[in-house]
Amino acid sequence: MDLQKQTAAAPTPTAELRASDADRDRIADMLREALAEGRLTADEHAERVEGVLAAKTVGELEVFVRDLPAAHERRTAPGPASAPSRPTPGAIPADPDDTVVAVFSSAVRRGRWRAGRRLHAYAVFGSVEIDLTEALFEYRQVVIKAFSVFGNVEVRVPENVSLRGTGGAVLGSFEVVSLDSPQPDAPVVYVDGWAVLGNIEGRPKRGRLVADILDRVQDKVDRSLRKHLDR
Repeated sequence: MDLQKQTAAAPTPTAELRASDADRDRIADMLREALAEGRLTADEHAERVEGVLAAKTVGELEVFVRDLPAAHERRTAPGPASAPSRPTPGAIPADPDDTVVAVFSSAVRRGRWRAGRRLHAYAVFGSVEIDLTEALFEYRQVVIKAFSVFGNVEVRVPENVSLRGTGGAVLGSFEVVSLDSPQPDAPVVYVDGWAVLGNIEGRPKRGRLVADILDRVQDKVDRSLRKHLDR
């Protein structure tokens, strides 16, 4: 059956919106879950994923999951609570757990490292890269205090955490993309700072997830697959 030829109800304003990469990822996740649960065959899954990649609007995407329970559950379930714009008072110490400094040089925090509650980053005629996509989050709230003078501070976070930013720039730029995680217990990263003739940037890294959250999701998929194979 060609799903794209199904008779649809009158389109809603949301259905006419152009689909984003996040919208496509959301539908692809539903299809992946349906495959793991045995609701779709491998051929049906491949056909629908191909259609998802070609879809232009949100309405076209919804066609591919219209007959799946996940689409109706997510439509009626309340949305996740938005992360607070500021950390909980008293939750973050005044002194940093770690400090990254780049003066006429570059400094990087990347890989499997433990993120503390507060990190300070200083870039003076240099660049600092803080990559949290493989970090171990021991605390739910993490503050990154960034200062850039003729330099650049770049923060990358997994796409399933929440991200907030507060700061500004003088003859430079301060740009932090606000992000809300679908998981209510996900970490929240706060990027605070000032740039003078420099740049501070914070944004999610597409395709990278917090490891412990990803492990829980993978365990659920593995259990579903084993249950399906044991039938």
